[in-house]
Amino acid sequence: MLILASTSPRRQELLRNAGIPFEVRPPRIHELRKHGERAENYVVRLAREKAEEAAHQFGGNGIAVLGADTTVVVDEEILEKPRDAADAVRMLRLLSGRSHAVMTGVCLLVRDSSNSQSFTAIEATTVLFRKLSESEIQSYVATGEPLDKAGAYAIQGIASRWIPRIDGCYFNVVGLPVPLVYRMLQEHAPWVMNHR
Repeated sequence: MLILASTSPRRQELLRNAGIPFEVRPPRIHELRKHGERAENYVVRLAREKAEEAAHQFGGNGIAVLGADTTVVVDEEILEKPRDAADAVRMLRLLSGRSHAVMTGVCLLVRDSSNSQSFTAIEATTVLFRKLSESEIQSYVATGEPLDKAGAYAIQGIASRWIPRIDGCYFNVVGLPVPLVYRMLQEHAPWVMNHR
């Protein structure tokens, strides 16, 4: 059985679309970045903490737990979910007319009767935004779409009209690098795919 340590509807939809069976166990962790922590280390650490906490909730053996965390990075600044509409506007102004990186840390924790092992990986995708006018930014934020998204935009939503090019995995930008997750499952927990 695969346990998804996430309440993200986007991650759930991506797994369902890929035909990967799972159950949801929302993790209860504080997503706080440590002082000076690099983006790569931050997303991998949070992915691991989510997987470990969900595995602890479940308590059984013969499970694989998937934790993931996604963030947007521009000029070494980490853009998580905006605090409010003004923060979303600030983020979109930063992204306008330039490229940025979307990073997702992934942790697959596999537990059987004899031991528990975790495997981590990171996926990075470069996203190019075209130049946005102030009215485009304001009207986009008014839709509410940016408010629960890292970097204040959804590539699969309204923001798709401003993204002419990406370099890397599209699904990573949505919230979960599905090909990477599938490879990790094949390598470390192939039995998950037989569980329906």
